[in-house]
Parts: sequence; C-alpha cells; structure tokens
Amino acid sequence: MNSTTSASGSGKLRPEDLFSLEQYARQRAGFRPKVIAHKRVRNVQCGPNATVCFEDRLTVQYQVQEMLRIERIFESEGIADELAAYNPLIPDGSNWKATLLVEYPDAEERRVALASLKGVEDRCWVQVAGHERVFAIADEDLERENDDKTSSVHVLRFELSAAMVAAAKSGAAVSIGIDHDHYRHARLSECSRRPEPPWTGLRRFRERTRYVDAGMGMPASRRAVLRASVRVRC
Repeated sequence: MNSTTSASGSGKLRPEDLFSLEQYARQRAGFRPKVIAHKRVRNVQCGPNATVCFEDRLTVQYQVQEMLRIERIFESEGIADELAAYNPLIPDGSNWKATLLVEYPDAEERRVALASLKGVEDRCWVQVAGHERVFAIADEDLERENDDKTSSVHVLRFELSAAMVAAAKSGAAVSIGIDHDHYRHARLSECSRRPEPPWTGLRRFRERTRYVDAGMGMPASRRAVLRASVRVRC
C-alpha cells in the first residue's frame, strides 16, 4: 500500500493505494476511528432532516475498504469495479463533492416526505461570500428519483469558479442550503482564515433556518445506500 493512501484531498485511488483484506483486518481498529473523526467535521446538518457529507480521498478510501471487507472482494476485477463506483466522489480541485442524506426516522413520515421532496437534490446550493450561489449537479452516476418519490440518498457536485476557490481558501465565509418548496434551510460557516483546502471551510456552522417544518424528527443513522447494495457511511 502506498504511504500516501490515507491522505485527504483529491487524487483518484488506485488498487495499490488500498489495504489488502488481510492488511485491513489488522489496520481497521486504528483506521476506522481516524476516518470517523475526519468525517465528523465534514458532515453538515442542514435543517432537521438533511445532512450533506462532503467527501474526499480518505472518506472514499474508507468506503471502498469497507465494501471490499464486507463482500470479501480480493480479485482485481472486483476491486476495479469498486474504485470505478467510488472514485467519482473524490473532488477534482475545482469542486466540492458530497452525499446528501435525507433522514426521517419514522418510516411513514419518510414515505410522505420523500414524495413531497422530489427534485430536492437539484435545489442544494453552496455560496462563497461575495459570489453567487452554486446549485448542485446531482446524481450523475444514476437516476435516484422515480415518478412517485425522490431517494433518501443523492450524490452532489458543486462546481466552483477559480475566484470562488481562491476566496474560500483565503477564509471567506461559506453558506450551504436547500431551497425547495417543502424544505428551506441554510447554514453559514463561522470559519476563520486558514490555509487548508476550501472544503475545510465548511467545518463550523451556525444554523440560519428560514423555515422550520413542524413535526420533523432528528436525523436517523448515517448509513446510506449509494448503489444497489449497502454502502457503509460511518
């Protein structure tokens, strides 16, 4: 395994960047808490029932390693399939990539909400202070909505201009929100100037909720289905 494997940021994963099944079995006890702590500052709750999980190389490696472990995949073809599925979640340097989780713990409430939230993935936005909002390009890999309802999981890409990237890197405030007829919430960063890549500017948010829908519960589990099978998120 390459020594740079666990580094966060951009750069697509290669098979040689991964732990083998045997290596991961030995390393998982130490690797997993590190990733969970890393993910905690990248998960932004937007209102009571939506969480935007900003991805990077480390979060994606963790998901790949977990899938290889769960499905006992060790052949090169299977590993290549997992990398092909997950590498698109790694930012390319001019964007933020994220997973949107729509979370209602009660099954009936979730059914009703997902029916009313069709198109919510296209109404997610980020805004670097001094620049216009950037709405998400959603679900480029596959369609996650049908005639009756939206999905509880969506994959988002926020494409930024060079000026936006420079401003975010310089410590400009970053807002994130959802502007849907049935779900309008926004959060504003409180980050100070720091040298890290722009997505770390999403670490500390204060709630700036425009509308609070009555009866919304607290978020459910952070586990999600990305494709046809279970994808471990925490």
